[in-house]
Amino acid sequence: MKKLASVQRILIVIIALLGFQPVIGQASPLHNYDELVNLFKEWRAFETPPLKDGAPDYTAETFEKRWPEFKELQAKLLALDVADWPVEQQVDWNIVKAEMNGYDFNQRVLKPWVRDPAFYKSLWMSRSDVPAHEGPTHHGTTEIWTYEFPLDKTEKARLLGDLSIIPSLNEQAKLNLTGNAKELWIAGIRDIQIQSENLKQLLQWPHIKKNADLTLAIKRAIVSTDSLVVWLQNEAPSKTGSSGIGKENYTWYLQNVHLVPLTWEDEVMLLKRELARAWSSLKLEEHRNRNLPKLTDASSPEMYAVLAEKSAQSLLTFLEKDDMLTVKDYFAPALRPHMGKFIPAEKRNFFWIVTHYDPRPLYSHFYHWFELARMDTEPHKSKIRRGPLLYNIFDSRNEGTATAVEEMFMHAGLYEDNPRARELVYIMIAQRAARGLGSLYAHANEMSMEEAGSIHSEYTPRGWMKTEKELLLFEQHLYLRQPGYGSSYITGKYLLENAMAEFAKMKEARKEPFLMKDFFDQLNAIGNIPIALGHWQMTGSNEHLKHIMK
Repeated sequence: MKKLASVQRILIVIIALLGFQPVIGQASPLHNYDELVNLFKEWRAFETPPLKDGAPDYTAETFEKRWPEFKELQAKLLALDVADWPVEQQVDWNIVKAEMNGYDFNQRVLKPWVRDPAFYKSLWMSRSDVPAHEGPTHHGTTEIWTYEFPLDKTEKARLLGDLSIIPSLNEQAKLNLTGNAKELWIAGIRDIQIQSENLKQLLQWPHIKKNADLTLAIKRAIVSTDSLVVWLQNEAPSKTGSSGIGKENYTWYLQNVHLVPLTWEDEVMLLKRELARAWSSLKLEEHRNRNLPKLTDASSPEMYAVLAEKSAQSLLTFLEKDDMLTVKDYFAPALRPHMGKFIPAEKRNFFWIVTHYDPRPLYSHFYHWFELARMDTEPHKSKIRRGPLLYNIFDSRNEGTATAVEEMFMHAGLYEDNPRARELVYIMIAQRAARGLGSLYAHANEMSMEEAGSIHSEYTPRGWMKTEKELLLFEQHLYLRQPGYGSSYITGKYLLENAMAEFAKMKEARKEPFLMKDFFDQLNAIGNIPIALGHWQMTGSNEHLKHIMK
């Protein structure tokens, strides 16, 4: 049937070339990949909302007015006949489809501009370690990390333009935020308060302090932000509704937007399994290491500096000399700014507790920065994959890979010089499984955010999530805002392990050697796309996706 359809399309093209026009209602000429790329550009231009008083317009009237145009774009995409396209082009089509599904879901269910005050956070001081900011983010943010001070004339104008959006958007927020999600509302106030604090810090920066225009713009943004905080606080007592999206919506979103071929129930089972495995593996490691000296943490800035440098060198050398993957020139410069510094014991959060014993587990997770450097330095040939995918669709790929390599590098021999550091890897896996499990119950509205946080805290070994509450609040709030993100570290890890298994099985069937470097280099070349799509492209098999692609 496919061959017959292909012949028919070829005949239509030949007829057109001879000067005949097809009768209305006949199949259109052969669709090609260029049409998808053009449609992608059209879609992304549409996805950016129009402006209202200089700020992105998230009013209900504008969404309703634009809905027919969205449905036209979606219909164009679904009309493309992609069955005979190469796998990598079919993968790109599925990415665009997932983004459109994300838009649809946001407008029908998630509605962050209506339910989630943190959506209106405008000021971002640093770059995210994944391709875009974690969680729903509006289209007119002020990204301070993209500016190099002192500013030239062009960059000053850009910053003034960015800052001018804040007051207008804050006023719009007071009109748009009509939702009743109690926990999202209360936790979101904190994000807006932090924005005010960061704006006040900016006023003290030497190159801003001396500039009257920038100072005035920042002061206006502070007044507006503080006004929004007061409004949110006044409205908070009236909020009584749940914040989770429910199991059915969660599963639909997981499968149709993030392209994770699992259900809510599947993820609960998987995270429970990983939590039990991490705890039991930790106890086995502790038993094996019982006669070894205990790990000691860096107790001074000098000790930490030496430990950090040694650990960075150890990781990079291991990756290259043990043929794990191709180490690029930009790896070391990408890692170095994130190696951290000494933090007194009483102020360390979970990740910095781990890092002061041995930074390599966290530095392995900082695979993130290698991926971002690759995105910056070696843009993907596909325009669809070149930049960040919308709606955090990249989470299974980026968070899943970063989590998976912590354990993969361990099993491949990274800690031969320090066996007790293996204990840290299992502690980190347990922490991620616990926090993800809590987030699943919160989205099912079976637990409050606080109760979800108690799983996160109680099931992290050695009490290391009880030392500093800011991280706990930040993570559980993010995962309630962004369905699927809290579980993506473990589910993405599972999907990557599954992809590696199928890749190895394929090599064995072909009587070809499995080379770790080959696997990771192919994975890296595919780009920051859902790992299930990467699995398809690397193996040619989409069996794992069939039940969600119907």
